[in-house]
Amino acid sequence: MAPSQQQEIRPLLTHPLRLITGASFLYPFKGIYFFLAHPFLYPLLRARLLPSLLLSIFVLVNLFLWTYLPQVAFLAIFHGPLAWVNAAFLVLGEGAAIVALLFEAFLVDETLVDVFDAVLLDKGFEELITDARVLDDAGCNPVQRLGKPKKSAVYSPFSFRQIAEFIMFLPLNLIPVVGTPLFLILTGYRAGPLHHWRYFKLRGFSKKEKRAFIRRRRLRYTWFGTVALLLQLVPVLSMFFLLTTAAGSALWVADLEEQRRRQESEQLVTPEYTDDPV
Repeated sequence: MAPSQQQEIRPLLTHPLRLITGASFLYPFKGIYFFLAHPFLYPLLRARLLPSLLLSIFVLVNLFLWTYLPQVAFLAIFHGPLAWVNAAFLVLGEGAAIVALLFEAFLVDETLVDVFDAVLLDKGFEELITDARVLDDAGCNPVQRLGKPKKSAVYSPFSFRQIAEFIMFLPLNLIPVVGTPLFLILTGYRAGPLHHWRYFKLRGFSKKEKRAFIRRRRLRYTWFGTVALLLQLVPVLSMFFLLTTAAGSALWVADLEEQRRRQESEQLVTPEYTDDPV
């Protein structure tokens, strides 16, 4: 096991409770609680809520109206009674892809960056952000302190390849019983690390450093991405969960940075010199 992996695991072994509370699949849920418990984040939701709500309703109503029953009929050949459930996941997945393509990727990313940065400010990691954007010391809360970015600010990069892969994975739902969980896990595997794209940029990681960082946490990123996708499939609330997942992603970063600070401070501590006369 590499030394960096040993340093990451050691605190979990010495404090077993962290194995539970620090589980990556919990951070999207922690993000929901944090968002609801901190009203300074609410304006970021209100600014996008109405257009997102209307778009989500329009897309889902039309998909269920015109495509749900035909897909149930087709899946019934392979799945039997489970076709009703699996077809619902299939339609919700199609809706999530369409909403992402039409709205989220183009209009919401700036808001996700603001949520992410505001959470890090609230957690005391201002030094991560100061080089990336202007901070207003006169602001009354973390959101009001956020100024204009000094450089390109992207929460998660959008690409048609990502959307294409999402659509390509959708037929996995045709496989009885295991198809839907496999679809969720494979999509989570691809999407998980993208939630820390902003963090990688703030840290100034090279491509090699980013790949190594992700590789050491691949399973944790897969679980995070899978839960985040499940929340995105909730009808109408996908926009809200998109913002709360960004908050959860930042909470995970805060824990990673706290651990990094602790490791660096331990490395700086040197044994006290004592004279050992012969």
